[in-house]
Amino acid sequence: MVCLGNICRSPLAEGIAQHLADQRGLDWHFDSAGTSGWHDGKPPDSRSIEVATAHGIDIAQQQSRKLIENDFEFFDFIIPMDAENLRDVRQLAPDGSKAQIRMMMDFLHPRRDGRVPDPYYGGKEGFREVYNLLLQSCEAMLNELTS
Repeated sequence: MVCLGNICRSPLAEGIAQHLADQRGLDWHFDSAGTSGWHDGKPPDSRSIEVATAHGIDIAQQQSRKLIENDFEFFDFIIPMDAENLRDVRQLAPDGSKAQIRMMMDFLHPRRDGRVPDPYYGGKEGFREVYNLLLQSCEAMLNELTS
């Protein structure tokens, strides 16, 4: 799961996806990263932690990190949150990478070029909106990948 700073959207997506996979008994590993290294080592935004906690998901121990070339070999999917991050992810992807690159909202609304909006400069309502979008998209992703 990839966004710009790895403190708002992608940590929520990681937490939600892992929570849903665990509930389904899937032995899958999710991670998140940012295309920038601005917040390396920092925890998620307090508003992301708060909205996740309200839904029984603990993301407080996550630490921001920058997406690295090795991620394209380790993970099956690299999932950006918006077009800008998609562009940056594609630029970083090494030739012959095994990872599939798919937009997060593509699982919910295929071929619509949807984005998960960045809630950073808004209030708590924006984080609740993003949580709900990510929940729906993560559910759709797991449904697609397990069918």
